[in-house]
Amino acid sequence: MKYRQLTKEQFLELHHEFSEFLATQQIDAKEWTKIKKENALMAEKELNLFSDVVWEDVLTKTEYLEHISEYDINLFKCNSKEMIRIYIKLNNTNKSFLNAEDYSWFLKNPFDDSIDYFKASKKYSEDRNSEVFKLIEIGSQISKGELFLMISQLI
Repeated sequence: MKYRQLTKEQFLELHHEFSEFLATQQIDAKEWTKIKKENALMAEKELNLFSDVVWEDVLTKTEYLEHISEYDINLFKCNSKEMIRIYIKLNNTNKSFLNAEDYSWFLKNPFDDSIDYFKASKKYSEDRNSEVFKLIEIGSQISKGELFLMISQLI
């Protein structure tokens, strides 16, 4: 398995797609029920294979990630050959990016002296999707890139 198995909730959300996936394997609903009962290892293999297919599709389409914590924001643009990172550091410990009011303040005052910006890029050290997946696993969220684009224009 290249990534990780989808959660039960994710499988429920993708029930229709999973049925179609099984159909491509010549497995209908009746056969799937039999496999789950009689061949747990094969059922696990099918779940893992489907999970990897879904993750590969999602990761390939992912362009932007963001990870927001109390005093830091990491923004990533995931190009095909390299990743661009913008790091935002809040030096005022009386404010927090996790507080809606303080976050709104940050958006209105991006040039405040208590905010530092750093920007860098790096080529992928392994395959692109694996690196994007690792960032998601440690808490990054897929985004549409609005904050990345806004901050990128500022700096």
